[in-house]
Amino acid sequence: MTFGGENRVQKMKTEAKPRLRVEDLERSNGRIVGIGRIEEDVVKVAYRRWAPIYDHTFGRVSTEGRKHAAEVINSSLDQGRVLEVGVGTGLALADYGRHLEIVGIDLSPDMLDKARERVASERLDHVTGLHEMDAGDLKFPDNSFDIVTAMFVMTVVPEPEKVMRELARVTKPGGEVLIVNHFSQTEGVRGWVERRMAPFAEIIGWRSVFDQSRVMVCDDLVLSERKALRPWGIFTMMRFKKKAEHSLQPVAAE
Repeated sequence: MTFGGENRVQKMKTEAKPRLRVEDLERSNGRIVGIGRIEEDVVKVAYRRWAPIYDHTFGRVSTEGRKHAAEVINSSLDQGRVLEVGVGTGLALADYGRHLEIVGIDLSPDMLDKARERVASERLDHVTGLHEMDAGDLKFPDNSFDIVTAMFVMTVVPEPEKVMRELARVTKPGGEVLIVNHFSQTEGVRGWVERRMAPFAEIIGWRSVFDQSRVMVCDDLVLSERKALRPWGIFTMMRFKKKAEHSLQPVAAE
């Protein structure tokens, strides 16, 4: 093997090697209940591997969740701006009503390339922007969107709590934040499998152990609906309403 070939092989091994340590696993009574931070560069590497096959693998499993979320959004607005955080390859873009303006962001340039190809080939004129952006540091002003959705994102991002606060910040008062995500179980066969998968989070690119409490962090968001989705209730939709501006202001002391 040439020296250049050896370097490429070594690089692939380095990218694939998990950096999650045993001490990073969060435990309760000896059982894994959570994992530590997944770094952004690890997410990018994971989704560079996923991008060519994403639509035919996880994309198929997540179809029902995407379609349900899009139906909720379409029926909630007569017109308005929608931000999809973690737009990926753009699988949901065609499901949004043409009466809406859709903006998408993703951390992975490889995924975004696929999404842009989809927008062009399917003539999705209601999609007005696709941007490479960190979900934890959105480059939009406060109160920019009527609805912000993040589907299958929260188990991927390094700091879910920070992302939730950003979603709330860019949502207009009276608007909605809609999450579709996997939340782990503590009991049963599924819970056992999820805990066994936890140490491999950096390889697969998402957390198999993820508690609902990690998205319940915003005082200005009120949970209005929680619904298990097909297939098999693996994914859950959580719908939040952002409080109106007048209800966020402190009451003056008498």
